[in-house]
Amino acid sequence: MSTGTDAEAGSGAEPALDAIAEGFLRDLELVRNASAYTVRNYRQALVEFTRWHRETHGGPPAWERLTRDDFRLYLRALGRRGLARSPIHLRFSTLRGFYRFLLREGRVARHPIRDLSLPRKERRLPQFVPADRIEDLLRAPLRDLEPVDGRPPDERTAMLAFRDAAVLEILYSSGLRVSEVCQLRVGDIDLPGRQLRVRGKGRKERIVPVGRPALEALGRYWSRIGQPSQPDQPAFPGGRKTGGTIQPSEVQTRLKRHLRTAGLDPKLTPHKLRHSFATHLLDRGADLRSVQELLGHARLSSTEIYTHVSTERLKRAYQQAHPRA
Repeated sequence: MSTGTDAEAGSGAEPALDAIAEGFLRDLELVRNASAYTVRNYRQALVEFTRWHRETHGGPPAWERLTRDDFRLYLRALGRRGLARSPIHLRFSTLRGFYRFLLREGRVARHPIRDLSLPRKERRLPQFVPADRIEDLLRAPLRDLEPVDGRPPDERTAMLAFRDAAVLEILYSSGLRVSEVCQLRVGDIDLPGRQLRVRGKGRKERIVPVGRPALEALGRYWSRIGQPSQPDQPAFPGGRKTGGTIQPSEVQTRLKRHLRTAGLDPKLTPHKLRHSFATHLLDRGADLRSVQELLGHARLSSTEIYTHVSTERLKRAYQQAHPRA
């Protein structure tokens, strides 16, 4: 899981997964079209459970014979480690999905985790960049083009400035996940139609609009590096070691630099631009279902959290402005 580490999970070599668990991961990738990120997280969760089972019971888990009591014991072990509620839910989400697979395959007759009570998840309002500060952030990369001691920036600095400006504009303009921006190909960008073809979670595709300023920023970047001509070329090229595309980790590192330049919290992540996109749309009257489609959420409940952000903003405005608040 994204919040788990080997240090959290315990010391020792990583245990190998058995053929049943490997079969589940293959099904997840090849049949259910899960992303590489999801498969990696599910693998890590199963490895972590296998390690715990070896340490606690002296051997690997026999998945068909595990009972609800075994998973209650694991839940208590996670609690003793001081793990927060969200990462606990992520681990059990993997295990639930695994047992749904075992049921489909006829390997088990019942689901030992289905009715297991987990600690209630914390309800956190998503962080976002205020609308009146977004412009500062989007302009921050281009400040790297300003002369230093009378000297213009070198070619690499200028290229990165134009690239970062285009990446941030697209992240905010279309509400994309950072992985979705990194995966964009030239053929995914419809310049005349001002829309993008996006490959989201589960490799599901969606079409989203993109604003003129974002496309203009992309055009300036492409002019700098030489207009890519093939549809399968990455929109944001990276080095050979990264498979030819820019990586999410690099976007996050560069974002911290630009947040400092804009006078914003450098702890904000690229995903906060997605939160900002959704919150600003709802603040300006967009309907929830449309925002759900734009974000690529499978369930409306995933989008509804942004209504709480907008409600909190309205409450604050009411408290500050209404004479009898």
